[in-house]
Amino acid sequence: MSYSAASTPDSIDTRSAPSPQEGKPHRIVIVGGGAAGLVLATRLGDTLGRRERAVVTLVERTRTHLWKPLLHEVAAGTVKPSEHEVEHVVHAHRHAYRYRQGTMVGLDRARRLVKLSAPVDHTGREITPANDVAYDTLVIAIGSVSNDFGTPGAAEHAVPLDTAAHAIRFRHRLVNACTRPGSQDGPIKPGLLHVAIIGAGATGTELAAGLHRTLRTLRALVANGVHRIDVERDIRIVLIEAAPRILPLFPEHTARVVRSLLVNQGIRVHTKRRVAEVRADGVKLDDGTLIASELMIWAAGVKGPALLSRLDGLEATSRNQLVVNADLSTSRDPNIFALGDCAAAPRLDTGGLVPPRAQAAHQMASHLANQMERRLDRRRLMPFCYRDYGALVSLGPHTTVGNLKGPSSEHSIFIKGKVAHLMYMSLYKMHELSLHGAGHVAFKTLARSL
Repeated sequence: MSYSAASTPDSIDTRSAPSPQEGKPHRIVIVGGGAAGLVLATRLGDTLGRRERAVVTLVERTRTHLWKPLLHEVAAGTVKPSEHEVEHVVHAHRHAYRYRQGTMVGLDRARRLVKLSAPVDHTGREITPANDVAYDTLVIAIGSVSNDFGTPGAAEHAVPLDTAAHAIRFRHRLVNACTRPGSQDGPIKPGLLHVAIIGAGATGTELAAGLHRTLRTLRALVANGVHRIDVERDIRIVLIEAAPRILPLFPEHTARVVRSLLVNQGIRVHTKRRVAEVRADGVKLDDGTLIASELMIWAAGVKGPALLSRLDGLEATSRNQLVVNADLSTSRDPNIFALGDCAAAPRLDTGGLVPPRAQAAHQMASHLANQMERRLDRRRLMPFCYRDYGALVSLGPHTTVGNLKGPSSEHSIFIKGKVAHLMYMSLYKMHELSLHGAGHVAFKTLARSL
């Protein structure tokens, strides 16, 4: 994963000279419509697509985009997906790129083809047949999936938070659990309204706080069965973390403050507890303790999709991330790039790898968008330099804490309260601005507030 820059940055890059078809514009194919892929498609469509310097195609299996950091709010019921989803067909038309619905299932590097499976609707009916998409430059940005580390029962009984469908699925299970007591006689079954969240990173802690607010407004959720539920007796939220503390990637002081806030809300926090098995009736810990629960979410780590480990000779890590050079091109093919959670990108400032975070994905997309015109001109690409701006965790509209990084990545500033919450909200606004522009975002923000 090394990168050697030429003595003159604008020199001809013979290592990765694109070769489009004779007389036709360069074909850029982006696989994955998450935060990184959609931002990149938008930027390239607005610049290269409108000027007909390139044909930009976004391949995505779903018809809509939802910012992944919002998934825990969808699961908790504090956000309606329809208010934040982006329709790919409409967005592609507005920003001069093409949208192809499908899932990448293979790659032919010799012929420069992305192999797509046939997409199907909710009834299983085929929408379009399986087909191939030709490329001159390929960008893989298919994100990550939950890593259950092979824990028995995790795949069967715990709901991950990888997609909007997963979040909605958990939401439905939560509402059904709240409704069920109304049609039952006798005491409420132990664990029926217990929620076990496995993994106390940012997603797990924010989900715990969101569920705490939701489950204490049950009468706004369902009309039947609520009168039989005693909030203090029947509802329990448990947060389980294998590391010595919650929020392992945050500064220790921030983690202590967040834990105190969670405990004060009545959320039970277990650290240094590894999950040995996930069962239908609860979570079994490594010390043999069974935490009774019928509602379980897995938020304990991510990895790349399994497909990435078998893509026509591309190099991948043990966590299925594609190994890339400092310019984000894959280590074994200069015509294929990877960005976002699915890329194992070298971090030039501190060593190691760029963390799988939303801010990193956005920075990668912006960097590659700026570099693509250099690639078409056959100029050497500049290395990607990740900038860590810190991290924030929101436990409610008035309870946001985190740390901001200064010019030196070794020092951070602890912030909390309204200022922290405004900065937390600005992260999503920046994502919206990169997709829609200031006018559209201002109108949508006003509409939501009304």
